[in-house]
Amino acid sequence: MTASPRDAPTVAAPEDDASLIGRSRVEPEVFAVLYDRHAPFIHRYVRRRLGDQAADDLVAETFLAAFRQRRRYDPGRADARPWLYGIAANLIGKQRRAETRMLRALARTGVDPVADSMDRVDARVSAAASARELAGALAELSPGDRDVLLLIAWADLSYEQVAEALSIPVGTVRSRLNRARRKVREALGGIDPTRVQEGTE
Repeated sequence: MTASPRDAPTVAAPEDDASLIGRSRVEPEVFAVLYDRHAPFIHRYVRRRLGDQAADDLVAETFLAAFRQRRRYDPGRADARPWLYGIAANLIGKQRRAETRMLRALARTGVDPVADSMDRVDARVSAAASARELAGALAELSPGDRDVLLLIAWADLSYEQVAEALSIPVGTVRSRLNRARRKVREALGGIDPTRVQEGTE
């Protein structure tokens, strides 16, 4: 006798981030699910910007801050990624000098202090873009322009998610991204290192 589709066990959809955060208000241990879900991606992003050692500490700080602020989380936002990346961006902002020094060292020497962060700037960076030139261009961007460009290129956030993460209007995201892309293109001799699809924001 063959089982009908109706007899098949139903698999519950994973709980969205907002629900997890809501539950964690009375069951704090549930917050660990949010950590498990997002920490590897936040770590990868921070590591690309500040290096392995700083990333470990900063990711821990990000989730500690998120845990402490969870009662203020907007339950209407099912995806917590922009919120978490926003916390991480604020913490990175406190280490801007370290990030800029690292980028300038790479631009000057060609030796990447972050293991492979510029060797594989993922699919959004053209193979023709030199890591040294790219690092130099990133170092010259204003902190706000750099945050927008890297949240889109490295964290795969949409324009709206970047706006949410940085608490700025979407129009500001667009203008910062356009300015950052123009400056990076100029530094790379006209090569656009990003492959942001204009129609996918």
